[in-house]
Amino acid sequence: MTFGFVPSSAAPAGSPSGSASRLARTLEPAEWAGAGIPLLRNPREVVTGLHSRHLPTPSTAVVAVLDHEERIAASASFVRRSTPADGWEFRNALLAHLRQVIPHDLRRRTPVRTAVLLYCREGDERWTEEDGAWMWGLRDACTLHGLRCGAYITLTRSGWQVVGEGRGGRRPDLGSRPVPLGESGAFELPSPRIASGASEPLRRAAAR
Repeated sequence: MTFGFVPSSAAPAGSPSGSASRLARTLEPAEWAGAGIPLLRNPREVVTGLHSRHLPTPSTAVVAVLDHEERIAASASFVRRSTPADGWEFRNALLAHLRQVIPHDLRRRTPVRTAVLLYCREGDERWTEEDGAWMWGLRDACTLHGLRCGAYITLTRSGWQVVGEGRGGRRPDLGSRPVPLGESGAFELPSPRIASGASEPLRRAAAR
């Protein structure tokens, strides 16, 4: 099994139409706030739990699925490759990793589990076009996997921020040491092995 992005049928990334397509696959904070994204009851606990499990570094995305009690049911992390931010490619990467760690819920009439995304990057907490592409990708990946679209959280050297909510904190940050995991009852499904010699456009940091 290999990791990577599904090729896009859109125009080449360097062309004007390709740039316009990428911009169309972006969500701004106002759009995100108006999309009815469910609020996390305890975002600090979720952020701390994902940070402790995956020890993310800059350019690492950590996607997690929460159950109805907001416990982490599964999570995976990977490092994005150095290409222009594109919601289509981010969607494909997130969907590929979700499929690795947890079955889909497409047969349910209403989603019962929620996917959240923690993205670690340089810079400050202000929204960027890259954030918008991740938000678009998360929303689309959730639809295709039968999940409720949850929070998008950035982790920088100044701390963490829940985009569109105005909630955040100073710890953990990109330089924080991991906090030992407590008895939370959370678990993660084992992920399949990668076939020997398979190419990996996205370097897989962890998937426990």
